[in-house]
Amino acid sequence: MSLEATYRARFARSAQLAAQAQHCFPGGVTHDGRSAVPFPLFIERAAGAFKYDADENRLIDYWCGHGALLLGHGHPALIQAVRQQLDLGTHAGGEHALALRWAALVQQLVPGAERVRFTSSGTEATMLAMRLARAFTQRPVIVRFQGHFHGWHDGAAPGADPTDPGAGITSEQRSNLLTLPPDLDQVAATLAQRNDIAAVMLEPTGASYGTVPLPLTFLREVRRLTAEREVLLLCDEIVTGFRVSPGGAQALAGVAGDLTCLAKIVAGGLAGGAVAGREPIMRRLALGEADAGAQGRIRHQGTYNANPLAAAAGVACLELIATGAPGALAAAQGHALQQELNKVIHAHKLTGFSVYGEGSILHLFADRNVALEAGAVPQNVPLARLKAGGDPAITLPLRMAMQLMNIDFMRGRSAFVSAAHTSATITATVVAFDAALDMLKREGLL
Repeated sequence: MSLEATYRARFARSAQLAAQAQHCFPGGVTHDGRSAVPFPLFIERAAGAFKYDADENRLIDYWCGHGALLLGHGHPALIQAVRQQLDLGTHAGGEHALALRWAALVQQLVPGAERVRFTSSGTEATMLAMRLARAFTQRPVIVRFQGHFHGWHDGAAPGADPTDPGAGITSEQRSNLLTLPPDLDQVAATLAQRNDIAAVMLEPTGASYGTVPLPLTFLREVRRLTAEREVLLLCDEIVTGFRVSPGGAQALAGVAGDLTCLAKIVAGGLAGGAVAGREPIMRRLALGEADAGAQGRIRHQGTYNANPLAAAAGVACLELIATGAPGALAAAQGHALQQELNKVIHAHKLTGFSVYGEGSILHLFADRNVALEAGAVPQNVPLARLKAGGDPAITLPLRMAMQLMNIDFMRGRSAFVSAAHTSATITATVVAFDAALDMLKREGLL
């Protein structure tokens, strides 16, 4: 039986649900990243480092809620906090004390977080941060970097994906967004030549949470250059926030952006986001603010801003993360997983394969046409190819093989490691990866 036939038989109920989904959702999915060939798995429940699909297969999970679950699935402290809040109400439509504790934890952990405004998602956070930057500086242009993802909205989508034509985004919207390669000389020259730039926005560890990695020295230099030109620095820590350190990438680098965008972990894995930043900038949101002047204040609503359930989960999560223990454990397990997977690649004598990354965020690249040793970062690879994880003729069947071995990497090419991943789950993942490569060899793909 072929690899795909085995996959279809093993995940038969998911295949049925995927067929039904084609009649409900465009493309059959609720998120572009959940699309899969020949069909995605449908998940019924999850606990710790594991999730269970519609066919009752137990898989070791490396999606971790798109990176939102640093503590793993169903951490007892978060479950208890949310249940307690459920008894008090899901959405009173008013201010509440729990939001104060939530904001205080953000202020405690995130550099430069003098004030906080909660949103319902990461995309909303970047929308608000970009508007704040333009209002505060009275300049229209936001500089962003090739491949960095800041949400799907019109103001940030151009430049994120080289294969995306940007349908529905007008030329006027594009005109105030300047996309640069991650080159410090070009950043310096651009800031020196133009006086219409409100802010520079970036993912601090590189495009797509480090798929195209950047050293922290890059963040430090961009901070220096923007400060010299009185241009704001917008740090998109929606993925890296609270994961790469309790204070995110900025804390690791020893810098503070003017505005920081947060989501995922900030709400304990529930729907929620935030913008945190310097008080003079955030003051633009204050009702009746006299300093807003002729330009006025920024109106910002949101039915689910600081929703009590998200606040409860966020407080419980950040209180644990503030100790430093969960992040350190996840990073240690991530490092061990990276080392062991690369040993398997060496043992199979495969060129063009590598697992790379930092701490609890890993990336798998596979392309036999690329000169690459295990453990190295791919170089001189087109951006679209790199963000896709290499050659789809290998990566797509490898994803199926890994799932057949009960391992689910995010989109088949990235791994978010949580504090719930134990040494046993790491070992099981390594054994499964070895077996998956053997499956591809039997298919004649390696």
